[in-house]
Amino acid sequence: MSEKKRMANYELLRAVAMLMILLMHFLSHSGSLLVAGSRESFNGVTLLGTVLEFFCIAAVNTYVLISGFFGVKTSFRPAKAVSLLFQIWFYALLVPLALRIIFPEGLPLMPEKAVGAAGLIVDTGARSAGQNIQGIYKWIWYLFPIETEHYWFATSYFILYLLTPVLNGAVRAMSKRQLQITLGGLLILFCGMKSMSPVVFAFDKYGYDLAWFICVYLVAAYLGLYGHPVVEKRGWAVYVGSSIGCIAIHLGMFQLSLKSDSWGYYFSVPYHYNFLLCLLAAIGLFYGFSKLQIREGCLAAVIRKTGVLCFGVYLLHEHVDLRYRWYWWIRNWINPSGKTGIGVFFWELSVCVVILFTAGIFIDYVRSIFFKAAGKLLKNTAACRFLQRLDEEMGTGGQEGMGE
Repeated sequence: MSEKKRMANYELLRAVAMLMILLMHFLSHSGSLLVAGSRESFNGVTLLGTVLEFFCIAAVNTYVLISGFFGVKTSFRPAKAVSLLFQIWFYALLVPLALRIIFPEGLPLMPEKAVGAAGLIVDTGARSAGQNIQGIYKWIWYLFPIETEHYWFATSYFILYLLTPVLNGAVRAMSKRQLQITLGGLLILFCGMKSMSPVVFAFDKYGYDLAWFICVYLVAAYLGLYGHPVVEKRGWAVYVGSSIGCIAIHLGMFQLSLKSDSWGYYFSVPYHYNFLLCLLAAIGLFYGFSKLQIREGCLAAVIRKTGVLCFGVYLLHEHVDLRYRWYWWIRNWINPSGKTGIGVFFWELSVCVVILFTAGIFIDYVRSIFFKAAGKLLKNTAACRFLQRLDEEMGTGGQEGMGE
């Protein structure tokens, strides 16, 4: 059965979401965000960084929404799960080997403290302290990236894909009303109560976990099967309104945190992926892009290919050996004098995002060629025939969902 052609507007959304993730990581590493209780952290750069952060915060949930929206209509493919795992391994193992070739005497040391883009002192030593483990323990992270949560998102994303046969089977077996009741309970538990609580719950992982991904997947599956006419018509309004709501709450909590430390936790809540407005922003962004019409042709083909390769951008720049280093390496190259200000902020942001996105797409394109060649060579092996039989037993479907 031939695979369905990917829809270019949703592949464009994948690419935009990855750019948003890069931007958020830049803001965090460059110290361009407000700090609870710190009046000194309030300036033009951090105010701008806050606005950008909350217009990008929907990106992670959006990735899962795309998977659930299309995944519920397709079939689980064991071969795709194996391909996704090998893609993660490719980066987990390739990056340290490449860095050892480039830096045979060891990685350049980072300063323990440096001035970020906003003119604030960033404690780089403390943030990278956990990355200095050497020897066999470091290689455990490389060899077992899923089990060690080398990439927290990849771990949850991969296990979520393994669970899709169970999730899809349950959703398809339930009536619309049964699914609504189930989703209502899950959203109250994982999203509703935490969105209102002024104190942190021990149960709450801020949306950085598999449980929240399952919840978002089920929301997307419901939307894929039944839709939501109100949000479908007003996707952009929901996205913009929810993002502005996050900004307003965050700035309000910042002002309160200057008066009392007790507001420090809720100051961070709008950053959490399981915050109600963050979820609504992702749903709005998804439906906003659903209305885009991209004419078939060269542009649509490039967008489709880029969307497929975007996961490699994440696996490259979030590798444990690069995660806290890439910003300072690029900054020392383009801004060696350490200048600050809004103009410098935009310059650093643009260069970092362009370099990381371009490098990630190029490397993953090379990886995809290598994987296809390896697939052809191994096509008639017992392992590949076994995976093919498993795919046939699970049923075939389109590939708008997760992975390649």
